[in-house]
Amino acid sequence: MDDLHQLELFQKVNTIPEIQHLLCRKEGLCQIIRKFPELHVPVAFLECPNHHAFSQSKQASDLSQFGRREERTNFAHLWRWWNQTNNAQPHQIPTQLDHKNDFKAQDLSVIIKAYVLVTSLTPLRAFIHSNASVWNSFKRKYFFVKLQTFFEMFFRSSSPQQAFDNMKETISKLLLIAEVLSESSISGPKTFSRCSLCFQMLTFDIGFNTSIYPIVLKVHEHFDLQVGDDLNSQDQIVKQFLLEDAFKFLLPNNSSTSNFFDVLENMHKLSVNKDGNFQKEHEQCLSLAEINSIVDFVKELKNLGHFELLFPSSVPKIQNLLHDLYHMVDPMRRLGSVLTAHWLLSSLLEQFQFRNKEAHTNLVGWNSSLENESIKQRAPFNQTRGSKVLHFFNETKERRCSHDKDTLSHIRQIFTSPHVDLNPKFNPRIREYYFEVPFDMVTVKIGAEPSNCQCQVHLDEKKGPSVANYPLGLGINKISILVTDESQPNPEIVSSYIITVYREDRPSLPLFDDYMVCGFVQDCGSLIQPKEPCGLKPLSPEYFSAISQTQLKTCETGDPKGQWIVPCLSCSDNRTCDWRAITWQPQNCHHAVLTKPELQQCVEGRRILFIGDSTNRGIMYYLIQRVNETLQEWQKTHDVKIYHNINEGKTFISYSYYPRFWLSVKQRPTFEKALEQLLQRSHPLENTDQTVLVVGGVQWLNSNHLQIIQKVLKRENLSNILVVIKSVGMGFHLPVDGIHSLSQTEVQNLWNENMVILDTAKRYGYEVVDTFILTMGRYKEFLQGKCGCHFHEVVKSKTSKENPRVTMKLSMHYALGQYFNSQSKLSQLQDYAMNSQSPYHVRGPINQVYSEILFSRICAHKRKAMGT
Repeated sequence: MDDLHQLELFQKVNTIPEIQHLLCRKEGLCQIIRKFPELHVPVAFLECPNHHAFSQSKQASDLSQFGRREERTNFAHLWRWWNQTNNAQPHQIPTQLDHKNDFKAQDLSVIIKAYVLVTSLTPLRAFIHSNASVWNSFKRKYFFVKLQTFFEMFFRSSSPQQAFDNMKETISKLLLIAEVLSESSISGPKTFSRCSLCFQMLTFDIGFNTSIYPIVLKVHEHFDLQVGDDLNSQDQIVKQFLLEDAFKFLLPNNSSTSNFFDVLENMHKLSVNKDGNFQKEHEQCLSLAEINSIVDFVKELKNLGHFELLFPSSVPKIQNLLHDLYHMVDPMRRLGSVLTAHWLLSSLLEQFQFRNKEAHTNLVGWNSSLENESIKQRAPFNQTRGSKVLHFFNETKERRCSHDKDTLSHIRQIFTSPHVDLNPKFNPRIREYYFEVPFDMVTVKIGAEPSNCQCQVHLDEKKGPSVANYPLGLGINKISILVTDESQPNPEIVSSYIITVYREDRPSLPLFDDYMVCGFVQDCGSLIQPKEPCGLKPLSPEYFSAISQTQLKTCETGDPKGQWIVPCLSCSDNRTCDWRAITWQPQNCHHAVLTKPELQQCVEGRRILFIGDSTNRGIMYYLIQRVNETLQEWQKTHDVKIYHNINEGKTFISYSYYPRFWLSVKQRPTFEKALEQLLQRSHPLENTDQTVLVVGGVQWLNSNHLQIIQKVLKRENLSNILVVIKSVGMGFHLPVDGIHSLSQTEVQNLWNENMVILDTAKRYGYEVVDTFILTMGRYKEFLQGKCGCHFHEVVKSKTSKENPRVTMKLSMHYALGQYFNSQSKLSQLQDYAMNSQSPYHVRGPINQVYSEILFSRICAHKRKAMGT
């Protein structure tokens, strides 16, 4: 160890003993697991001495991440195979193949050898190579491939980016724990002393099954290529490639002095208040070690090569973990200087990426389209720290902006994350841009910077942010960038830019004669019920035969169990399906789809009242369109709206928007008050099922509202009217600025809340429509709106001559019925969709499905009444 402190400045050595002890040795990993059991560190099947019972529970905990029994079995097989092949003889080593022929959807288990380079343990600086060795455990083959390519291909039917992020998060967690334990006194007497010229090459053996959650099999203290000792010629080339990348990264030729002082100056500005006083937590002077750390980090950021930054990280979860770990081991905050060092690097990273126009393209995050130059700059950004970034923009505008009046209405650059190509190429004088994104891209982060020093940019509204995360509904999305002149007492909008984003539908193939029928309830990208299957699964011939019977009984409720079914060439590849033919199929029954005359007769003489949010409003407009064949007027009403012109004046419809979340709590009417007002505005009302009350929304509804409904109806002598409860639906699941986003756990809790609502409603004698089970598996198919909860939109109609493909596309999307080759009901629903005389029409296949179910429940009561 003493030799490490005698290294010259131009010398570096591949050893960080603390990491080797804690991560690459069984006793070190056992120490981590014993110290932090609550973190559920995903290390596979670790048997720690004298902790047999704990080890068994830990193994069970690790495997529980893989959900279903068959996944746990497969992963146990994977781990046993990995242990066997680690002890294999040279002639038993798997052979290497071209990875293009090696990805198959049915190959359930793979092992990734992720190559990580740690250049500092305290404060942690770690980088991951963009390439990896990927092992196919069942075919016993491996290949060398870009990580991004692997995740996009192997997890293409679920969430490739989330799986990639999960792997990086797992690696970062282990490295942070190693840092914390090496710094804290609780890890025992410090047997290692720090070496500033030391680095550590690591190989993380990461296992994946069909789940997007990884598990760590082993950590090597070098760049490990394959099982066994002998390397063939191809292995030698790959290893040389990795080592050359590492040495170029560790021993750069470029200087970072100018960047260091520029960034340091901006960090100084951010640590000073407007009155010129330092913020208290930053009063200390930088030590020589901290300065060296900053200089080294700037060099690394300028010289990433094939490496990608792993830590410092701007991901809030990782930042919170860092602080939580130090709080657990150091409640007295004796190690506060370490957190200060982390703050320095995080601040430096933030400043560097927005200050340095030559930031390397391997930094994760932003693409920037700049005025007078085309620089693709990628830098991490997260919404919780957006204000700091904007503050940095303001602090450094004198270096980046113009005082020329000709630039007053211009923006200087547009940022996008992930990278997209604007069409046309960015020019400050061009005000409208367009780009398309694939179906699986559900959000985009957009930001802009003004050209003129006295201007600011705002997204969508005059006081909006300059950077924001946007949800992308299917089809067309529009984003406005406003430029305001801040030199006036009341800033004025001087120009605006429009970005149109088109998000594609699911990739789809036309229906062939030779197909198999696949079904699903939930998407693997968002597991609502972790213990249940996800993704497409083949339907058994017996099941398909049962649901295809012409005498299949009519469903007696609006919430029977069921699944989405779709014809595909292969259930293992959702790109081979004809998604235009998808249909919701309940178990052992079918929902009646009413013809236009049947629906008109059903609602004749009835007064139908809707109360709820925009999702309920979508059902109402769809009903008006179905009954009238046209939708003559439409508005996003947030008040009470009355319609007398329905069904040639034979049907009355009223609507009240609830909850009015934009009002203050004191001004906001209660649900009871809003319901009373709707009933009063809809008089006269009969105390029979001729009066229909439809209640529902995205996620505000709960069982207490059902009690209020019962109380109000009893008070108003309307206890015998027909009440239909539309349950909760998917939404608020995307990280969008300006609204509260649900965590995955909160989304999963919606399942239980939904079941309580359905059971309570049926106990009161109300009809129900379960919209949660209909939307949870198709949560990516939302349309415009920040909440990601709208499965309908009202659009202006176009004549068939102008756009015949749109009409056919809509009608085929709305495939309802018992099985795919049944076109009778579909043809009846095409009539209104193709009506070119209607100024507007309601678009959205999922909204149509649960609307038709709701109509069938309303009209089932009408049929019963007529039968008696």
